[in-house]
Amino acid sequence: MLKIRLQRVGRKSEPAFRIVLTESENSTKSGRLKEVLGSYDARKTSDLLKTDRINYWLKQGAKPTGTVHNLLVTHKVIDAKKINVLPRKSPIAKEAEPTTATPAAEAAPASAVEPSPSPEPTADQGVIESTEATEA
Repeated sequence: MLKIRLQRVGRKSEPAFRIVLTESENSTKSGRLKEVLGSYDARKTSDLLKTDRINYWLKQGAKPTGTVHNLLVTHKVIDAKKINVLPRKSPIAKEAEPTTATPAAEAAPASAVEPSPSPEPTADQGVIESTEATEA
């Protein structure tokens, strides 16, 4: 399958790119390319694109890489939306909190689990109240 991709040229820390047509199995550094379709320098605004040749190869079935696709959209060679070429960030997985309740307690209604307070005082409560009453 034919790909339209970037091939890095230029000095160290001064990147410039060629836009080339190559087989998808070939490495970008192999030098085995079918045609040079333009050049791109990110630091300068001097981009050279052979739009007629790019459109020809796109009609023949060549697929541009994501970055080249966005470059062609920017220069209005093709009419499409840009593609997000950045890698997706996976969400941070939350660790499962340990549960202390038993499954039977979770299934039971709240009224059955918690005892309801009784309105009548017990014998112990009466003793405490009488002790407080005698001290006061």
